[in-house]
Amino acid sequence: MYILKRILTMILTIWVIVTLTFVMMKFIPGDPFASDADVLPPEVLENMRAQYNLDKPVAVQYALYLKGLASFDLGPSIESRTRTVNDIIKSGFPPSAFLGLQSLVIALFFGLLLGIIAALYHNRFLDYISMIIAIIGISIPSFILAPLLIKVFSVDLRIFPVATWGTWMHTVLPSIALASMPLAVVARFMRSSMIEVMNANYIRTADAKGLSTAGIVIKHGIRNAILPVVSFIGPLFVSLITGTFVIEKIFAIPGIGRYFVDSIFNRDYPVIMGTTIFFSVILVFTLFLIDISYRLIDPRISLTSKEG
Repeated sequence: MYILKRILTMILTIWVIVTLTFVMMKFIPGDPFASDADVLPPEVLENMRAQYNLDKPVAVQYALYLKGLASFDLGPSIESRTRTVNDIIKSGFPPSAFLGLQSLVIALFFGLLLGIIAALYHNRFLDYISMIIAIIGISIPSFILAPLLIKVFSVDLRIFPVATWGTWMHTVLPSIALASMPLAVVARFMRSSMIEVMNANYIRTADAKGLSTAGIVIKHGIRNAILPVVSFIGPLFVSLITGTFVIEKIFAIPGIGRYFVDSIFNRDYPVIMGTTIFFSVILVFTLFLIDISYRLIDPRISLTSKEG
């Protein structure tokens, strides 16, 4: 019953996002064909508007858009008139997804590691070092870190390629630049959660029973402290994918972020709406998977309970 309710909530949430996105596009001033008004006859402009259903009432446009979404058709692109929004997402999403996933792995692995070390050595040297690294990660934005990485590791040391997209070596520097801030956030989050868990009564009880320190940390400490971090993974993953447009520009990566930015400047409404809805679906579905994963991590949480 809980899973069914969550699925219905997902569908309702996606519908609300679609509706709000559609309405917002209609309130944006200007016309996507304004730049062509001086070079094309009015008849041609009318035909172009009719091709994208812009000559119809707003309610009819909304109904037609929902009909297209029902068949997973996001419509044609206005700027790239030979391509559909589906084609743009199909070609641009894999590089963005790969970059986001690799950045997520880096952020989670090193963030959890730093957070655990900082908690176990609370107010000691390793704690201070871990938090200094976290502070640096939060303080330096990715668009500043990226050129520094290129200067050091590509120009000076010549270890990695400068830019473009091809082999795995091309993904290392942009992934590190993208993962720096999430890594720091995960580290601080895990540190606070781990310190709280390690001071709990059941940890003292386990220690009094003679359990090894490693056993207490792994079986009781990390397992319980990681739960708040798990709820952070869904939004973190989506933010890494949707936040790659600056990194994609710096490293000349042909990802979906580049198309999204270009669509805003070009008033390409179908691409703006399509990519927004696409990322929203990923976020909503990922949050659903996170809710289910809670049950796998902590069996005390019941999927059939009202609290979830």
